[in-house]
Amino acid sequence: MIVIGDEAWMRHALDEARRAPAHGDVPVGCVVVCGDEVIASACNERELRQDPTAHAEVLAIRDAAIALGGWRLVGATVYVTLEPCAMCAGALLQARPERVVFGAPEPVSGAAGSTIDVFRDPRLPTRIPVEGGVLAVEAAEMLRAFFAERRGG
Repeated sequence: MIVIGDEAWMRHALDEARRAPAHGDVPVGCVVVCGDEVIASACNERELRQDPTAHAEVLAIRDAAIALGGWRLVGATVYVTLEPCAMCAGALLQARPERVVFGAPEPVSGAAGSTIDVFRDPRLPTRIPVEGGVLAVEAAEMLRAFFAERRGG
């Protein structure tokens, strides 16, 4: 169920994603919202940091935990422009936000239903409601344009 305001918050995540190509990173953005306030935001920084874990979600939830003063993101919603991978889905499960909302599906490595669904796996002790497809066209187009430019056209 898409909540009123999901598109507005996803636009913030898209703004974050637009920063990533400046340092050679794939345009994925993430914002963590608590109430009506962004408490953390990030874009992919794997190339910038030379760190394979520097995905937008991981960076944003680290900053959100600091802002909230603890590792549980109680009452928070995480907005990310691309369906989380298995690493990010696992990190999100550990952080326990109230919900996760993503834009474009990731058919190759998406872990919120595209290839696997970490968020709804009955073998795991935590489940988080996930909503996909919010501003998916805009998010997918940003990714398509990024990779087209990298391929030279």
